[in-house]
Amino acid sequence: MPLKSNEISWFKPLWLRLAITAFLAVWCAWEWLWNKDAFWGWMVGAVLLYFMYTYLYAFPKEEPPHEPVQPPHSPAGDDGTGA
Repeated sequence: MPLKSNEISWFKPLWLRLAITAFLAVWCAWEWLWNKDAFWGWMVGAVLLYFMYTYLYAFPKEEPPHEPVQPPHSPAGDDGTGA
């Protein structure tokens, strides 16, 4: 499922995506290790895996802005006719 443009712009900063991933990982560990609740551990783990794939691995890479390429200039006095 492709991401919507508003999702891409909101999740564009890498630090935000990493912070959400860290939060989900801590929450998942909390459910498994402290609460010992397998149901919520699996639920949060599934959300964590989905988020990691969608927003870290498959997230559109930021491309540098394209600058127009100027053709090379001919030497002074050369009109380009070859004569």
